[in-house]
Amino acid sequence: MDLLTDLSSQVIARLGQPVSVVCCFEAGRDGFWLHRSRLAHGVDCHVIEPASILVNRRARRAKTDRLDTEGMLRLLAAWSGGDHQVCSMVRVPSPEAEDARRPHREREHLVQERTRYENRILALLATQGIRQRPSLRTWDRDLAALRAGDGRPLPPLLARELDRLRRRLVLTMELIRELDGERDGALEAAPQDTDNQKIVTLRRIRGIGENFAAVLVREVLYRSFANRKQLASYVGLTPTPFQSGSIDRDRRIGRAGNTRARTTLIQLAWLWLRYQPDSELAGWFRRRVGALEGRTRRIAIVALARKLLIALWRYTETSQVPDGVVLRAA
Repeated sequence: MDLLTDLSSQVIARLGQPVSVVCCFEAGRDGFWLHRSRLAHGVDCHVIEPASILVNRRARRAKTDRLDTEGMLRLLAAWSGGDHQVCSMVRVPSPEAEDARRPHREREHLVQERTRYENRILALLATQGIRQRPSLRTWDRDLAALRAGDGRPLPPLLARELDRLRRRLVLTMELIRELDGERDGALEAAPQDTDNQKIVTLRRIRGIGENFAAVLVREVLYRSFANRKQLASYVGLTPTPFQSGSIDRDRRIGRAGNTRARTTLIQLAWLWLRYQPDSELAGWFRRRVGALEGRTRRIAIVALARKLLIALWRYTETSQVPDGVVLRAA
């Protein structure tokens, strides 16, 4: 701030009129604390999305911090001059909205850890010719009764490693249950909160659980969208157009949006076919795909995820229940 103040004083002395300070930085591991700090001191700050910056496409191009800084300054000057197509600026969430995303994101990492521990235990047992994991409830008894494929008891060091993995697995499962309890407690503590009401509304649909509802609301539906194209673009489920001469077609989805929300929606689309088979969306999928398998089915499920996102957005905003959807009892 001392540097910015000194530079501003020099420019004011040279121009003889007040000036405003505008700064920017790339979104990354530093988060948004710098953006909020600059705003608190009266500096107009922008956060640039790095993937939206156009670069020289020559194979050999210079890469230094000085060149990157000059390029960002040119982008900032163009953006401040009204050219909002030169790059994309990140819409910084409020501290409360950012903090509300922490539980389901932490839960996602814990679920990945749980899967890693389970696979590691199974892999170690498979090296001894054992294909089934002992029960966590009767671990000591079952582990002592295990025999390798050649009839030998488990080596002692391997048994100790398995026990340590079991303890880490149990701790991870306890942390997941703790997060689930905190999530449910937060919904009960603030039932009038807009986002919490959307989560409860989504949970009324059969096939949408607590975690799916929390991810969709905290990652996507907490924002306002003007139309369904903006909504699908935010998640990265819109096709990429390709027009050149007489060629006019759509390529695969852009994948430029929220990766976590997009993955959740595709998982939800598969579950939708199981839990909402009589809905209009599931019927559209069956008519479109029929008995086809493989790549065609995977492409169609992405299209179903986009339609499902739009239907759930309308449901949370206008209470318009998708056609044929079965709701749980209130």
